[in-house]
Amino acid sequence: MRPSSNGGTHNNTAMEEEAKLPLLQGNDHAAAAALIHKTAAALVKDKNAPHDAADDIVTKVWTETKKLWHIVGPAIFSRLASYSMLVITQAFAGHLGDLELAGISIANNVIVGFDFGLLYHQLGMASALETLCGQAYGAKKYYMMGVYMQRSWIVLFICCLFLLPLYLFATPFLKLVGQPDDVAEVSGVAAMCMIPLHFSFAFQFPLQRFLQSQLKNMVIAWMALLALVVHVFVSWLLVYQLQLGVVGTAMTLNFSWWVWAVGCFGYAVWGGCPLTWTGFSMEAFSGLWDFAKLSAASGVMLCLENWYYRILILMTGNLKNAEIAVDALSICMTINGWEMMIPFAFFAGTGVRVANELGAGNGKGARFATMVSVVQSVIIGLFFWLLIIIYDDKYGWIFTNSKPVLDAVNQLSILLAFTVLLNSVQPILSGVAVGSGWQKYVAYINLGCYYLVGVPLGFLMGWGFDLGVKGIWAGMIFGGTAFQTLILAIITIRCDWDKEAEKARLHVTKWSGVQ
Repeated sequence: MRPSSNGGTHNNTAMEEEAKLPLLQGNDHAAAAALIHKTAAALVKDKNAPHDAADDIVTKVWTETKKLWHIVGPAIFSRLASYSMLVITQAFAGHLGDLELAGISIANNVIVGFDFGLLYHQLGMASALETLCGQAYGAKKYYMMGVYMQRSWIVLFICCLFLLPLYLFATPFLKLVGQPDDVAEVSGVAAMCMIPLHFSFAFQFPLQRFLQSQLKNMVIAWMALLALVVHVFVSWLLVYQLQLGVVGTAMTLNFSWWVWAVGCFGYAVWGGCPLTWTGFSMEAFSGLWDFAKLSAASGVMLCLENWYYRILILMTGNLKNAEIAVDALSICMTINGWEMMIPFAFFAGTGVRVANELGAGNGKGARFATMVSVVQSVIIGLFFWLLIIIYDDKYGWIFTNSKPVLDAVNQLSILLAFTVLLNSVQPILSGVAVGSGWQKYVAYINLGCYYLVGVPLGFLMGWGFDLGVKGIWAGMIFGGTAFQTLILAIITIRCDWDKEAEKARLHVTKWSGVQ
């Protein structure tokens, strides 16, 4: 019987396909076993993939945290030490009397504060150096870092000369903006005594940025400790032993800040930075105009914010019973400034980390560094927010034993707590701006948020609704600072980090080529 054509065709095809399959020889058995083992391993890896991803994230966060705190840890100490010098000065003045406290507070918070804000506070004009040095260090253009620092010295010294009249004519300036005559007179005397401090800023701030960009933060911290010890000793000597009053209190800062500056300079020049300091160079005098423009953008960006709080104190000086109001607000601003040294340290760490990653062409690394820094700073901010809420009636005793002033400080505690919380985010976002070179754009944001929204709202709540200093402060914080923080957060979230890395590469190439 002949098989059906369909059946025959099917069997023949099957036989042909079977013939095409290779027979398993000895080696083939081994290959098959290896393939099965590999497949099984892949399946197990797939099953454990979520755990591996979680472990990878934890490892990345820990690695970034170590890099960040290598900068932030010493930076917190050095900033706390530098600010403690101002606090110690104010505390000595407070125990001389209410008028002396008000006078030194105005000199520190308004005159030195304006100066400090333009030249440095949150980096000020010196932040231009951080942008350039941070990106140059990431791109391994070490030689240019020393040249950048020398350019910064020249620009900031010239700026100090232009700002000198602020110290020489402090008394008429303060009277012009509505400060009481007796307070303005004491502040003017203190400001005159602080002129050497003023010129130390031009020398010290670039040195700090130069060392910080190379991750030499421990050097800055040790020099800050030395300066703090000198400050305590000189304060005791001039105020208690020699009884020089307001003049002696104001003069103490000159000694401590110049000790700090000379110490950092000695380390940088005498062998501490062999790659980045190769001696004084005539190149420092070239490209000064471009450097000055970048410095000015940085200074305007950040001093607009710093001056915002000085304006708060000036506006308070025009209220009824101004001496008590200024004393209370100055104490709160001093506590706020003391705590702000921690966010400022994160600001510095974020700026360096972002600049280093962008300079190395790693946009994703810059974004990740920003996220880690913001989260950790907010956690610390929450801790201090809670601390101020709990001890709202205790911290004023550091500065005064005047019952009216202590009562006024107690009433302002809730605003201080929320100011601390808000400021745990905002400086870090400004640090991203410095690391990325966005200073010019952030200057416009600061101008709009602070002076077109915050100041008018503070004025309205303080005088329009008759809420006094609480209304002024609430309007300026929840109007200006909160609004600015929100805008910076949106800009940071929507940033194209790969594009910023490419811009940083071009930036380093351009500035390295300036001759």
